[in-house]
Amino acid sequence: MSKAPKGGEVGLNSSGCVGSAPPKQASMALLVLALLVGLPGNLFVVWTVVFRLRQRSVTAILILQLALADALVLLTAPLFLRQLAMHGAWEFGEWACQLAHYWCGVNMYTSVYLVVLMSLDRLLGVARPLLSHTMRSKACLWPAVLGVWVTALVLALPSAFYHRLEQPCQGSQSPGGSVCTVHHPSPSHALLQYSLEAGAAFLLPFSILACSYCCIMRQLAQSQARWKRPRGHTSILIALILGAFLLVWAPYCLLNLLQVSALLARAQHLVGQCEKARRVLIALAFLSSSFNPLLYSCAGSTLSGPFSRNCLTRLLDSHAHSLRQPHSQAQLSLRSQKSRKVKEKEEEVEEERGMSVHESETQ
Repeated sequence: MSKAPKGGEVGLNSSGCVGSAPPKQASMALLVLALLVGLPGNLFVVWTVVFRLRQRSVTAILILQLALADALVLLTAPLFLRQLAMHGAWEFGEWACQLAHYWCGVNMYTSVYLVVLMSLDRLLGVARPLLSHTMRSKACLWPAVLGVWVTALVLALPSAFYHRLEQPCQGSQSPGGSVCTVHHPSPSHALLQYSLEAGAAFLLPFSILACSYCCIMRQLAQSQARWKRPRGHTSILIALILGAFLLVWAPYCLLNLLQVSALLARAQHLVGQCEKARRVLIALAFLSSSFNPLLYSCAGSTLSGPFSRNCLTRLLDSHAHSLRQPHSQAQLSLRSQKSRKVKEKEEEVEEERGMSVHESETQ
């Protein structure tokens, strides 16, 4: 039986019976696929941005942060693979149990907020090019990136706080030892964690993303005829990243909403089924860390010819060029306005001189 929490409260573990095994084959297959594809892919992205780019744009730096977060979270996959191979038994201690799940939560929040930051950057570049040209600097970028990481580190704290080692129940398949599982002292704690994940990792960020991309599409439709320029490669890339992230994380966050509803309705059987499904969806969520490098490669090969080692370099360099174009057009417009004002001022000065000369001659 699971250990009772301190204070005599009856705790809620992950599925009512600690050690009940999830569908092992499906979870292991997803983790192996994510590890084999995502880890080398993200390291390739890091190498390309650091060593191959001639000039690192704001988007390139954000993609670098995203690849670093994905690569680091994939390093925890062997721990979960070992746990699945041991039928749920955790051999690495409680500290590693809490740290591994905490870093998975950090990666979830970091990924979605970096994608939000990229979409807001694109919106600013399309809707306010002059302001974007002023703000798109490393002096403004690094505080925003730091804010994303600090926010993710804070929001992921419940993942570490509620994970602990417990003894497996009788009849479980775990061959002795302890099990790393979620333990909520009361239903209110479960409501707090799952409501926070559903709201902060899905509902709020994707509401911002939807509004941003609607505004971008409207601005592009209005300015396409004026500037006569196609949509940039990076807009397609960010849209693909958004779609892949939505495909992977939407089921997990919708499961959080379903479990919150089940807890409010005191439907314990539905809560247990949600926890069993959660284990598979967490393994599926690891694929989000391997999608992004594939998207970079596909976007590069589709938009820049056959795939090669330099496709990501060309893709990100083309983004810098596409951003400079509206900025340069805006700068030309601003310069023309200034030149007209200077010319008008010179004409006023010449007119005043002529009037003063005429007055002196009459006198």
